[in-house]
Amino acid sequence: QLQLVESGGGLVQPGGSLRLSCAASGFALDIYAIGWFRQAPGKEREWVSCISRSGIITDYADSVKGRFTISRDNAKNTVYLQMNSLKVEDTGVYYCVAAMSCSVVAADDAVYRGQGTQVTVSS
Repeated sequence: QLQLVESGGGLVQPGGSLRLSCAASGFALDIYAIGWFRQAPGKEREWVSCISRSGIITDYADSVKGRFTISRDNAKNTVYLQMNSLKVEDTGVYYCVAAMSCSVVAADDAVYRGQGTQVTVSS
């Protein structure tokens, strides 16, 4: 089955850290740019970050710039989102998508989407 599977979410206090993983099953991740989106209850989906196929180009939403780092290990068929200095407003379901480029990710025209992992930042 061709799918993306996220993991690493959980409950963390403000200021804490989490590392999310996005693993591909049934296909090679290295031919796709991978992006992360998040959605909080009652809010619209928000693009968070993207990494190019080679990993050379990364991009971040202003709301997470300087706190989040996206990376990829194509040998492990996995993309990571390291989240530091977490804030309450970072709470939401985080899910990853695969597309041919980060521009296509931003246009929300993904080839694959994961089911998401819950991140809750609360004291």
